[in-house]
Amino acid sequence: MLLNSKGLALILAASIAIIIAAGLFLIPDLPDFVFWLVPIICFGTSYILINVVLEFLFFKELRNIYEMFEKIRNNDLTTLKPERSYGHSSLNQIQQEIYSYAHIKQSEIEELKQMAKFRRQFLADVSHELKTPIFAAQGFVHTLLDGAIDDKSIRMKFLRKAAKNLDGLDALVQDLLTVSHMEAGDITMQFEPTNICEVVEEIFDQLEDRAAKKGIELKLNSGQQNKILVLADNQRIHQVFVNLISNAIKYSDENGEVTVTLTRNAGKLDISVRDNGIGIPPEHLNRIFERFYRVDKSRSKAQGGTGLGLSIVKHIVEAHLSEIKVVSNVGQGSSFSFELELYQVK
Repeated sequence: MLLNSKGLALILAASIAIIIAAGLFLIPDLPDFVFWLVPIICFGTSYILINVVLEFLFFKELRNIYEMFEKIRNNDLTTLKPERSYGHSSLNQIQQEIYSYAHIKQSEIEELKQMAKFRRQFLADVSHELKTPIFAAQGFVHTLLDGAIDDKSIRMKFLRKAAKNLDGLDALVQDLLTVSHMEAGDITMQFEPTNICEVVEEIFDQLEDRAAKKGIELKLNSGQQNKILVLADNQRIHQVFVNLISNAIKYSDENGEVTVTLTRNAGKLDISVRDNGIGIPPEHLNRIFERFYRVDKSRSKAQGGTGLGLSIVKHIVEAHLSEIKVVSNVGQGSSFSFELELYQVK
C-alpha cells in the first residue's frame, strides 16, 4: 500500500472501526444491527476526516517541498514561487526557508551570468579598441622596413602617424587602468579644499587652442566669484572637467559655446557643463556612461578619444558621493551636471 493520505486514512479509519466494534461487544443487550452499522459509520466518517486533515495539513505541503527540491536539483529556479500555505506551521516554515534559499541562489546565478556577459563584452571591446592603433602603427612601421624609409618625406610622415597611434594606445591603456582601479576600489580619493574656479580656468587655458579652431567660446559662469572652495580630490576633479569640457568642444558645432556654471545651493555647489552642439538621442542617454559606448561610432572614431572618458567621470563623481546627470536634446546641445560639497572654513 502506498504511503499517502488515502492509505494512512484507510489504516487509521479501519483501526478506529475495529476498536469501536470491540467496545460494542462489552455493552450488553444491544440490537444486532448496531454491531455492523456503528463500525461502518465510524469507518466512513474517520476515513473522510483523517484523509482531509492529512492531505491539506501534511501531504500537500510535503509534495510542494518535494517539487521545490526537484526544481532546485534541475536548476529550474525561475519558476520557483512561494505558495500560499494552510498546512502545519513547521512544514510551512520549511517551505519558506527553501524558497528563501532558492531565491538567494537564483539572484547569485543571475548576477554571475550578468557579470560573465559584461566580462565577455568588455574583452570584446578592449580587443577591438586595442586592435586599431596596434595594426595602424604596425602597418606604418612595416611599410618603412619594406623600403619606404629611404624616402625622407614618407619616412617622417609615417613615423608621425605611427607615433600618433602609439600615443592613442598609451592613453587607452592608462584609461583602462584608471577604470579598473576605480572599479576595484584601489584608488583612494584625497579630499582637500579645491578652488573650482581655478580648476576650470586652468582647463580653459589648456583647451583654448582646440576650441579656437572651431570658433567655440569657453565661458565660466560663477556669479562673478573667482574663488569657490569645495571638498574634493583636486587631481580627479580636474580629470572630470577635462573630459566633460573636451567632449563639449568635440561634439559642438563651429562657432558654438561651452559654458560651465557654478551655483551655491545649501552647502553644495551645483556644477553644470553645457554645450549647444549636436546633442544625444534619448535612446542613448542611459548608456553613455558605459565603457567604450559611443553614440555615433564613426564620428567618435574620427574625433578621437578612448571611449572611457564618461565612464571615468561617473566613477570619480560617485566617489565624491554625488551623481552625474545628463540632459540633452538633439540639435540643441547637452548639459552634464553634478554637485560637490562646499568647503566650510573653520
